[in-house]
Amino acid sequence: MFDSHFILIGNYALDHQESMNRYLLSLKKALVQQGIRVTVWKPVIFFATGQHSTIHGFGKWLGYLDKWVLFPIIVKLRMLKSVYRKQDTYFHICDHSNSPYLAVLPKSRSGITCHDVLAIRGAFGYEDAHCPASKTGIYLQKWIFRSLVKAKKIACVSQLTLNQLKDLAGARAISSDKKWKVVYNSFNAHFRPMPAPERIAMIKKYGLEDLNYILHVGSALPRKNRKMLMEMVAHLDEWKGKICYAGQPIDPALQILINELVMADRVVSLVKPSHEELTALYSGCAAFIFPSFSEGFGWPVIEAQACGAPVIASNIEPMPEVSGGAAIHVSPYHAKEFASALSAVLHNPQVKDEYIQKGFENCRRFEQEIFINQFLALYDLKND
Repeated sequence: MFDSHFILIGNYALDHQESMNRYLLSLKKALVQQGIRVTVWKPVIFFATGQHSTIHGFGKWLGYLDKWVLFPIIVKLRMLKSVYRKQDTYFHICDHSNSPYLAVLPKSRSGITCHDVLAIRGAFGYEDAHCPASKTGIYLQKWIFRSLVKAKKIACVSQLTLNQLKDLAGARAISSDKKWKVVYNSFNAHFRPMPAPERIAMIKKYGLEDLNYILHVGSALPRKNRKMLMEMVAHLDEWKGKICYAGQPIDPALQILINELVMADRVVSLVKPSHEELTALYSGCAAFIFPSFSEGFGWPVIEAQACGAPVIASNIEPMPEVSGGAAIHVSPYHAKEFASALSAVLHNPQVKDEYIQKGFENCRRFEQEIFINQFLALYDLKND
């Protein structure tokens, strides 16, 4: 038990950063279970009142006023209160894209989670990040980077992310008072193998048959490489199952490919499925396919493993790091390799069962207790 107080700083609501909000809630839950008092601060919606989103257009600039002008002023005013100047009060920014807030927080008692440096690397011209930046984006990402590397405490969600951050930071990463550590994510929701009757009833209403579809979960960003599922299936004439995309809607480029391959009747798209629906999809798929070109962590890999799905994923880090070797890893540039991997899972029950059991074992690395112990160590707090 602790007498400490953590202020968790979250994302601006109109940016709709759902995964970052799930991370915050997961961290909050873990801290509270340790007996630690938690308060959440988020930028208030003032200038962008009436906007549904601040991702594009005029709303983006109104959001910038709320996030980068108004909120730092609010934080400064809050810091005048004695309760926030106590040595047992710590501040943690839950998303590295909010690193400029570090400037108004006490350096010795503040830290930040770095989920990836993909957008930052994209702004610096690294093509392997698969995150090209606009002119405004280049300026913003470089500002985020300059603020981030000043942090004394950084929790990186994978070794790859930590290595890439250090590579970008150079000499700025070398300091005796800096603690930049790997703190693996924990599960941000309960994933488990859903019993067959329950999952079959749930997926049947979407036209899916149990264990006769492959699954992808994620956004429509090009780096997610969703077209790979279509290309790999094109090499498997003998398999007539379906291809399910869960997350964001099918984008125009992917739809064109689907039409060219004459597979529209085999594609199912589930936009923003509920947690129970997602669990059913993971539990009932023949294989989970994750051919991403770049990630900071890759939550769907362990979510699928926790539900008992065999995973076929990109051989680019951090996918092998996160899977713990409990997945079949092949090149995201070669559809035939993905097709061969799927064929092995479909036709060899022993191979399939082996990866499923290894997946369950790997998931233990991301249990909440391990996560919170690593997190507290960043602040030199021990779980007694």
